[in-house]
Amino acid sequence: MADAGFKPSVFKLVEIHKVDIIITLGDLLPIDLKGLETVAIPKIGVYGNHDTYKYMPSFNIINLHCTKLELNGLTFTGFEGCVEYRKHSIEPMYSQKEATKLINKIPKVDVFISHCPPRGINDDNDVHQGWDALVKYIKRKKPKVLLHGHTYPTEKKLIRQYKETRIEYVYGYRIVEL
Repeated sequence: MADAGFKPSVFKLVEIHKVDIIITLGDLLPIDLKGLETVAIPKIGVYGNHDTYKYMPSFNIINLHCTKLELNGLTFTGFEGCVEYRKHSIEPMYSQKEATKLINKIPKVDVFISHCPPRGINDDNDVHQGWDALVKYIKRKKPKVLLHGHTYPTEKKLIRQYKETRIEYVYGYRIVEL
């Protein structure tokens, strides 16, 4: 029987599943990533709204916030943080208007990674509200896959497809076929 609190090491996951790329979606502590700096495969990510420490350089993770990158024949981009729910925060938070300005500049990609989901997709109407601009991005640019964290949708309410885009909600870790 597996221990519900057991987290397999990143080394075991990479070894067992033959992982080609590691994607982080934010709200992580350095202890969550221990050993990742020595894993010799590409690592990309975005920061979450609880990330006060900029850990990505220490773990050789490429920060994809508003940046396009090609890896393994796919193009990737990302968007950090969440919808602002308190003023003057040091964590990455944006108003819907600020996020719209930034997301509108992002070019078409195959895979979009975001800490926060698109508005109305796996979100709530409180501090776990999604991005309006991300819904518009999906409609216009049609990424193949969008990965997000931040929220806690129930299995019954989980949205896995929006228009032509497959939606992958990740909590903890998941192996996802891109």
